[in-house]
Amino acid sequence: MPTLLLRLAGPMQSWGTRSRFDERDTDLEPSKSGVIGLLCAAMGVDRAEEEPVLALARCRLGVRVDREGVLRVDYLTAQDERGATTISRRYYLADAVFLAGLEGEAPEAVEWLQRAHRALKNPVWPLALGRKSYVPSPGVYLPGGWREEGLEQALTEYPLLVPPGPDEREVSRRLVVESRGWEGSLRMDQPRSSFARRKFAARYVQSYYREVKHVPEPTAARP
Repeated sequence: MPTLLLRLAGPMQSWGTRSRFDERDTDLEPSKSGVIGLLCAAMGVDRAEEEPVLALARCRLGVRVDREGVLRVDYLTAQDERGATTISRRYYLADAVFLAGLEGEAPEAVEWLQRAHRALKNPVWPLALGRKSYVPSPGVYLPGGWREEGLEQALTEYPLLVPPGPDEREVSRRLVVESRGWEGSLRMDQPRSSFARRKFAARYVQSYYREVKHVPEPTAARP
């Protein structure tokens, strides 16, 4: 089963799944609806289109946390429908770096993943990390991002996006992988419709640490 890998890195990211008017939350890792929305933006999929969203939703999502983000909050003022001024709290992750993967099994899902991989080179619409103003830097596209291997293998074998610290003897990173069944933590970010209709269902994820492939930089020869 092939897997499409994406680099989700930038100064600010927000992957909310439980937001309301005066408080915009963020999960600690990218949401499935957010990742699929990013791919749809790259392909120029209209918000009312349902087929590509549902096809990509059949894929399994996994995330490798190469750098944990720092949870921060912005306080903004806004006016409600009565004209009263309220304070809106908007949470985001600062300086996080994720390697996200979508594993396709059904033929139509694999076809849409291939389209998305090509589109990420030259996106139709601007890409964002959860909110329009949160721009990815560097880009989402990875030259070796199309992998002819399963999700877990792709996440552990792809090189680190952030070099390990000098004191790290064992290079392991946290993985958050969608379960095939009902085991793990509940997430309400499984798209069930087009993004215009905004219907979501439950899925389950499991979080654990795995050793990650790392090729150390060669040391300079001593004179």
